[in-house]
Amino acid sequence: MAFHQSENRFFVWRFVTALYVIDVQNDSYSWPLLVYMSTSCVYPFASSCAHTFSSMSKNARHICFFLDYGAVNLFSLGSAIAYCAYSFPDTLVCTTFRDYYMTLAVLNTIISTGLSCYSRFLELHKPRLCKMLRVLAFAYPYTWDSLPILYRVFLFPGESPQNEVTLYHQKHVVMTLLASFFYSAHLPERLAPGFFDYVGHSHQLFHVCVILATHMQMEAILLDKTLRREWLMANARALSFPQIAGAILLCLIFSLVNIIYFSAALYRMPEPELHKKET
Repeated sequence: MAFHQSENRFFVWRFVTALYVIDVQNDSYSWPLLVYMSTSCVYPFASSCAHTFSSMSKNARHICFFLDYGAVNLFSLGSAIAYCAYSFPDTLVCTTFRDYYMTLAVLNTIISTGLSCYSRFLELHKPRLCKMLRVLAFAYPYTWDSLPILYRVFLFPGESPQNEVTLYHQKHVVMTLLASFFYSAHLPERLAPGFFDYVGHSHQLFHVCVILATHMQMEAILLDKTLRREWLMANARALSFPQIAGAILLCLIFSLVNIIYFSAALYRMPEPELHKKET
């Protein structure tokens, strides 16, 4: 709980400091950054609430983590918006791929929220399938969002003169892969049951890796935004306010529909079907 609060305060601080140096009303180039940074504040807060209030009841536990999954997917969309605005490789800036990148990012977040919520209903009878679906639910939107970064960093790392951000992007990818490993492998507690119950549990390591990955991602995006501004404003179609607001609004509406639907389904299930397990 304390770690979640600390990570949330850090990103709130970064968001507030960004607001001080940006003309929000007139600098439309900075709008995608503000959306990204606001979503980076939402998901640690939602995770903190989920871990705090999930002990209230069985249904409360599921609903808390439904909301947590929705917040994570909102952050995924925020990342896609920032990537589309600042981090696309030079050769993909004026392509059909970029034109449809945001549309598919929105669709992915909606599907991912539904899939991750559905996976909780499989915890009791099909735990392996549950884990596989949940990992897939977060892995495939991340993969889609990161395609332009992977293309830029690993295929053409020197294509842009402002390539000092490459190291940050690479660190972000590595920390995300580590987070996925700890989340799915349940190490090191599998090697020494009971020894890591309080410190060093895989879920703790997962959260440490996630927050470090977000930090690296944020630094990369901030550098891209600053160093590539002149080139992007001259060569790329900027994201408009309707595009940004429409993407966020669609994600919020359909994610909430998913959360409400699956929350209502909990109360239609017989009591023995409800499960206890952790995320």
